[in-house]
Amino acid sequence: VQLQASGGGLVQAGDSLTLSCSASGRTFSTFGMGWFRQAPGKERKFVAASSGSGAITYYEDSVKGRFTVSRHNAGNTVRLQMNMLKPEDTAVYYCAAQLTADRLQRGDVGYWGQGTLVTVSS
Repeated sequence: VQLQASGGGLVQAGDSLTLSCSASGRTFSTFGMGWFRQAPGKERKFVAASSGSGAITYYEDSVKGRFTVSRHNAGNTVRLQMNMLKPEDTAVYYCAAQLTADRLQRGDVGYWGQGTLVTVSS
């Protein structure tokens, strides 16, 4: 089982960026999938999650209205559209999966992907 994340990079404040995470090795179409991030010197924290169908989503308060999580590829891909990026969004972003999206929101992760670095310059 592998979660492969991509899409990180260096952007300026106010720019947009889309992260993508594709699952392989099993189907995650019914699982919750989402994103966590870890800023330098800080603990890893929840960012956003989506149910398998995409009908239910959860967001951390600081990204509400700016980030959008969505499912694609029959539910085996999760994307994070990040708009109006701020320097404080700088972090390594990790893809994650669990049986349900609400468990991800509570920090209960079953599967981790590798991180992808997002750097937002001011």
